[in-house]
Amino acid sequence: MKTKFLVAGLSLVFIIAAGFKAVQKQTDPWPVPDKYLKMPNPVKADAESLTTGKELWAKHCQSCHGKSGKGDGSKAAQLKTTPDDLSKPDIQKQPDGAFFYKTAEGRKDMPSFKKKIPDQDDIWAVVNYLRTFKK
Repeated sequence: MKTKFLVAGLSLVFIIAAGFKAVQKQTDPWPVPDKYLKMPNPVKADAESLTTGKELWAKHCQSCHGKSGKGDGSKAAQLKTTPDDLSKPDIQKQPDGAFFYKTAEGRKDMPSFKKKIPDQDDIWAVVNYLRTFKK
């Protein structure tokens, strides 16, 4: 009988801790330097840039962020931090420069892509493509 209560108690502690960790993940701010917050996207969101962005997304981003940016990629469950749902309005309201900075620099589980995608215009094309995820 005591074992059942101990197991139930430990399970409850684990569930509460997991819930707290999930809340922590969602509220962990990612500061972006002012330079990037004010930086305009120099790449027009035309068919060519969206095609490039989609191809780069599939190659570099989709495994964690998912096909439509919901954070449900095949590798997402293996990460210490949960990828944001990039289609959510509060994420989409971020300026293009913030997305550029986060993609280029990375942090924690999010790798830096400035060497993997060395052409800055290609990173901007990824930013254009992720704008198509709006709800």
